Amino acid sequence: MESQTQYIREEINSTIWEVPEKYTRLKQIGTGAYGSVIGLLDVFTPAAGLDDFTDFYLVMPYMFTDLSKVKGLLTEDRVQFLVYQMLCGLRYIHKAGIIHRDLKPGNLAVNQDCELKILDFGLARHAEAEMTGYVVTRWYRAPELTQIMRVTGVPGPDFIQKLDSQEAKSYVRSLPHFPRKDFSKLFPRAGAHAIDLLEKMLVLDGETRPTAESALTHPYFDGLRDPEDCPEPQPYDDSHDNATLPLEDWRRLSFKEVKSFVPFPRRDSKRRNTLTISP
Repeated sequence: MESQTQYIREEINSTIWEVPEKYTRLKQIGTGAYGSVIGLLDVFTPAAGLDDFTDFYLVMPYMFTDLSKVKGLLTEDRVQFLVYQMLCGLRYIHKAGIIHRDLKPGNLAVNQDCELKILDFGLARHAEAEMTGYVVTRWYRAPELTQIMRVTGVPGPDFIQKLDSQEAKSYVRSLPHFPRKDFSKLFPRAGAHAIDLLEKMLVLDGETRPTAESALTHPYFDGLRDPEDCPEPQPYDDSHDNATLPLEDWRRLSFKEVKSFVPFPRRDSKRRNTLTISP
């Protein structure tokens, strides 16, 4: 007979958490698998049955901080290692058919050993389901795109013709003529390979921009590249992504998922890393 799990109660940031005794030294962390993608170590609920099921908890690897909180300039070898890990993670989720849609420093967690994990898949979607006309008509509204055009320059007529939305075409044509800036002057501390990679990655046209997988073959990563860093992902089950179910059905499915959870075996890196990072 399975022994009953004992739970303890702890208050963190004015919230009471009821967790198994094996989880100690709880602390508040940021919002939140394979190596460079945050993994799920455990999921549990204090509820004994469906009738009292109201909460469940996700247990993830502890990460020291995120890139938005790292102060000061990073050396080029650290930048190189962080970008390499980010691209490994992106390759992994893209191979699984997922687009993150909210990649930013605050969603890139790092630890003291300069190891990086992609966090927060709250806006992530299955790639095929997301490639709709709605997105095409909305993409240009992001102010970040106007900002990046001030660096990369406004795309030419060949790219504009590829846009499905007449609104998007009109918007791009209405932009002032931003000339492409010299990346070597924008990033004077970066080496030639880093500049070349940036110039290739910061291109609006997805047909000419390298994928995460092809970017990893760039000479910038020649000293880091390891086939073990690029495993194939597990198939993604999207059977419930667009389902419309009553609340009680979602509750039942969630409870079943929590109780049947079996984590994938952890894949720890064998890389001997001498880099460190501090906030």
